[in-house]
Amino acid sequence: MLRFILQRALYALPLILVIIVVMFTLLHLIPGDPVQALVGDYPVPPAYRQAIEEKYRLNDPFLTQVWNYVTAVLQGDFGYSYQNQRPVLALILERAPRTILLASVGFAFAIPLGMAIGIITGTTRSANTDKIWTTSALIAYAIPTFWLGQLLVMFFALRLGWFPTQGIGPLVSRAHGFDWVLERGRYLALPALAFAIHEGMRFARIMRASVIDTLSQGYIITARSKGLTRGQIIRRHVLRNSSLPLVTVAGYAFGSALSGAVLLETVFTWPGLGLLMVDSIRLRDNLTVVGVVIFSALAVILMNLLVDILYAMLDPRIRTGG
Repeated sequence: MLRFILQRALYALPLILVIIVVMFTLLHLIPGDPVQALVGDYPVPPAYRQAIEEKYRLNDPFLTQVWNYVTAVLQGDFGYSYQNQRPVLALILERAPRTILLASVGFAFAIPLGMAIGIITGTTRSANTDKIWTTSALIAYAIPTFWLGQLLVMFFALRLGWFPTQGIGPLVSRAHGFDWVLERGRYLALPALAFAIHEGMRFARIMRASVIDTLSQGYIITARSKGLTRGQIIRRHVLRNSSLPLVTVAGYAFGSALSGAVLLETVFTWPGLGLLMVDSIRLRDNLTVVGVVIFSALAVILMNLLVDILYAMLDPRIRTGG
């Protein structure tokens, strides 16, 4: 098992280096003058321009700049955001826990929801039940998350007044302990619900296909011949074997979610990585944009690595090459 983990980790290292180099190259291809972006709309004297270019080594050969940037990123230095007057990594680390919280709560509801619908539609003997659940899941998955979020805001926040429309918490709060958790939970509920509905319907479709495939296997026929009930077959055989494809998709989706659900965070003004990306693009804060993209790519690679490990634990044939 340790050898399998080391192999997967070694496969990920070249990919990480390639992503860093590509993003730095794209940063150089973006139109605009970095010195002018630093100063703003004011004129830049030649002496000041030269001083800035020498300080940040903007006149170095391109390959030298690539090497310096790669080594800096590997040491945890993603550059400095002049618009925010803070290091880029500090901005990312401040926003990342909020995105992780949103994604974690959303997935905590999306996975059991998707598994339940997938098992119901995959094991039902009623064609009408299958059509109703499958059609409903397809329609819910097809709705864009930003539109679904707006619908939830219009109904639960504006019409019923149960939840706030946006933000992560009140400007001034005197709540403590469990009351503080409930207060923050009201702000988290709607974005997490929109996230859970969209991802849960995706998981439902995959789980349904996997359940149908599992039920056609020979060991299911054997289990039926032994006299096992429908519930016992689902619990002992169908659930575990059908969950393997779901692990792969859920891991990749969670890794992608860590990059920030840009549209969803924008709708609810949730101050995570997605909203940081939108604000940085609007302010033309290129270093922050590139830093968020690199951090997001690293999150996806890490989640894929964890999925490979979990997959190998669930199915020994993966790590043995069988």
